[in-house]
Amino acid sequence: MDQALGVLIAIHRTAPAAGFEVLREVSQHTSIKLHAVAEMVVDRALGQSLPEPVERELCQAVQRRPGQDGAPGRPR
Repeated sequence: MDQALGVLIAIHRTAPAAGFEVLREVSQHTSIKLHAVAEMVVDRALGQSLPEPVERELCQAVQRRPGQDGAPGRPR
């Protein structure tokens, strides 16, 4: 879980407090267990692709959360 939060912070510039909420939302919207979503996010950072529904929900959840600088979270 901590590694997935680190990925969200590093890649998507998500504020640390919002990272867990992003993972939770993706889990709820895709009906995939939270720990499995976290593993997928870490695997994505290692070069694997995400299933399309997970990728879509992750992008949407990140965009709904402010980044570390208060701006909307966006991939670099």
